[in-house]
Amino acid sequence: MSVPVGVAPPDAIRRKVEAWLAEDDPADAIALTARPDGPAETVLSINGCRVRVVACPTPLAARAALHDRADGERLVLLTELTDTELGDGVLAHLSKQTVRKIDPWDLVRQMFGGVAALDPTLVRVGRWVANALTDHAPADGWPAPPGAILTRDHALRSLTSELLDLPPAELDDSGLVQWSTDARRQLRFTQLPEAVADGITAYLTGTAGHAAVPMMAAVRAGHGVDVIPLGLLAGLLWPTGTGGSVQVEAVVGRTRLEPRFGGLRLSPQQADLLHQAAEAWVYRTLESGDNGRDEAMRMLRRAEAIAAEVEITALLGASTVLPSGFVQRLRAFADAVRLAVPAGGSALSAAVARAQSALATVEEHRAAEPRRVETARMAVRLLRWQHTTDGPPPATLLDALHRQVRQDGWVDRARLDVFAGDPDPQVAEAYRLLHRAVDARRSRHDQQFAALLAAATSAEAEPGALLRVEDVLDRVVQPVLDTGRRVLLLVMDGMGVAAATELAESVTRSGAWVELTPDGGPRTGVLAALPTVTEASRCSLLSGRIAAGGQQAERKAFEQRFAAGRLLHKSALRAGAGAALDPDVLAALDDPSIPLVTAVINTIDDALDRSDPGTTVWGDDTVTAVGDLLASAADRVVIVVSDHGHVVDRGPESVTLPSASGENRWRPRTDPPGDTEVAVAGSRVVLGGGSVVLPWREEVRYGPRKAGYHGGAAPAEAVIPLLVLTAGDDLAVPGWAGAPVASPDWWREPLTESTPPPADPAPAPRRRPRKSVEQQTDGLFDLAPAVAAPAAAPRPVPTPPDLVTALLSSERYAQRRDPRLPLADERVAALLNTLIAGGDRATLDTLAARSGVPAHRINGSVTVLRRLLQVEGYPVITVDADGRTVHLDRKLLIEQFGLEQR
Repeated sequence: MSVPVGVAPPDAIRRKVEAWLAEDDPADAIALTARPDGPAETVLSINGCRVRVVACPTPLAARAALHDRADGERLVLLTELTDTELGDGVLAHLSKQTVRKIDPWDLVRQMFGGVAALDPTLVRVGRWVANALTDHAPADGWPAPPGAILTRDHALRSLTSELLDLPPAELDDSGLVQWSTDARRQLRFTQLPEAVADGITAYLTGTAGHAAVPMMAAVRAGHGVDVIPLGLLAGLLWPTGTGGSVQVEAVVGRTRLEPRFGGLRLSPQQADLLHQAAEAWVYRTLESGDNGRDEAMRMLRRAEAIAAEVEITALLGASTVLPSGFVQRLRAFADAVRLAVPAGGSALSAAVARAQSALATVEEHRAAEPRRVETARMAVRLLRWQHTTDGPPPATLLDALHRQVRQDGWVDRARLDVFAGDPDPQVAEAYRLLHRAVDARRSRHDQQFAALLAAATSAEAEPGALLRVEDVLDRVVQPVLDTGRRVLLLVMDGMGVAAATELAESVTRSGAWVELTPDGGPRTGVLAALPTVTEASRCSLLSGRIAAGGQQAERKAFEQRFAAGRLLHKSALRAGAGAALDPDVLAALDDPSIPLVTAVINTIDDALDRSDPGTTVWGDDTVTAVGDLLASAADRVVIVVSDHGHVVDRGPESVTLPSASGENRWRPRTDPPGDTEVAVAGSRVVLGGGSVVLPWREEVRYGPRKAGYHGGAAPAEAVIPLLVLTAGDDLAVPGWAGAPVASPDWWREPLTESTPPPADPAPAPRRRPRKSVEQQTDGLFDLAPAVAAPAAAPRPVPTPPDLVTALLSSERYAQRRDPRLPLADERVAALLNTLIAGGDRATLDTLAARSGVPAHRINGSVTVLRRLLQVEGYPVITVDADGRTVHLDRKLLIEQFGLEQR
């Protein structure tokens, strides 16, 4: 009795017939073991030959088919009968006189170019592979294998590539993720038999990793186009190292997400790999141009929509790419800021440290908005400043001026960003509380400055080391000219200290320009004329004496002083189409017979009327004239100064006081000053008959509302920044040297939870004179206070520990010293001590500030230190990829130099 057989797929029959015809068999008929299913007869045309396929359930049917065969026709008999059941009479007319079997693996060999053998591991995969290769063979055939054996990988890769419409080289996790974005290409896979789909998924697990399992499960469940959004969420639902309510919420979320994977319960490994693949796709796509960015944002929005559907929105803060995750992180940061804002006194170091940690999570988010992140950084800096405590009040106007240049100007820069705020109400409220606390402290400083300003002005005291705006030409510009160097004087109308810190960073960032300070000490500043308006202060600057007037008066006084010089106002700098600067300006800069070129740049002052000076970052990209002029002034010493600073409008916090004049920030002394004002009189008061009332509170104004104002007695208006720059030569000007890091410690140094609150650097207290202001010490370049400790002076480096002492006295260290690259032992000790104190790491700015290295030389010093300590190619000193953080491998240092750590 015959054994039951299965139905032969039509493609398998056709492949077998093709193989039979290729054998040049003279028989006109072939019998194949197969259960007939479908039409009784089918006619095929194979290579021009007519082939009739006939179902033959009985021997009589087979005899009838043979009898009815037409001339030139070939015959295929499908039967379940055995040779015995058919009988010798029928077998005599058949190929090989027997009923032949349809072996799918024979067909596979045929379809791959008649290979000699099959890889045994391919056959062990299962019969489904052979059937699938037969059923889904491409019109142009399967690609031939590289050798005589059809390997498992070649067969499965070819089949998978065909079924997914994906090139063989892209059958990895990234290619599979990209494939999931195309619903059309997924349709064929969803219609495959379960055995084939399971087999393809198993193969993909080997080529694309375990992420392939949930990917293909989502496709089969009809959610293939959501593979990327689901992957982004998978990483949030299998968190590591968490517990409590978050873990419970994640477990609930997994259950709700399972139907989208066809009921598959993802393993932590599968979820993590799927998450990584999805995030990698987002990163690649975001960087692929505008179209890619739009597609990536669509996926991110879809992920957030799914999160809302399965009620896991609260977990999005753990995502580094979802926009909602950034907002949640920012809100968590705002909570930390709110808790760190001191109700009184200084901020607690532990609270500030927690805010720093929260900021780090905000910065790690890949979808972070740069402006909002920068505001958050400024908030942390203000918290660190709030951790410091004020020393004794400044005893002299010079002390107060230096506090503005070295401390409070940096505070102003940060609080302008915080004042501008954040669009999220929760974050905005935290910033409002922080700004209010900072503003209260800064207001005390402003009041102290205004009182000293009024006293010094009325006392008509000699300036001493205090540099006034009318002294800049005599005490800064002329001495440089006397050395034979030509000068470019940039007058940045309206630039305060805060804006100058940004401009200095922008100009010196590339290293082409080096900042100089008096004797290489901290920055100093200049005192504006009063009231602090352009008519008074800029005219005094360009005249070299207290004076008032407009451009005509400025030009006349300047030309009387510097007959060979050139003064360029805004109109003279403008050029025609295609040129950044007027040709006459370029010619003047290049002319060796013009020792001094002075250019007035109004970009910042113009913004006070028509722009938003509080949120603009003032660099050479926003004040383009600076970059254009510097590009043509490499052989000149560049002196950057302003005529006055400014304060920004405080919006609803502004206070408008009555005044008989139309000025915004000063009024004639017709009424006595109020609590937020100070009366100032003396020869340096240019307007108002020599006696005016000036507000010291920044939110006070008298005139119409604008974006910003100047004229008052706040140090943000009255203290003028002073920057001296050279093109790489820090010894260009006698009495000036390479500047140290200008920023205060709290600007760049993170706090630890145990950091005690330091006092702001302050001068030693002096006894106040009863009748007049104390005289300052004279000196042409003696611009630093004679007895006061600099406000931004670096902290003293501690005595070298035993490790550093042992290094410096070791024999190998002595052998390593290179006389061609000298680095004093004291400098080596200072650099290593700074690294050790920072837990074997420090930023370049920190190294420069604490080691006494000029800011522009720190990169070179670190390079020399790396060479000095690198033995046999093993780096003891390394620099992060960001180019800003230096690391010390202490263990390697001890090993390489044979030191014993005590």
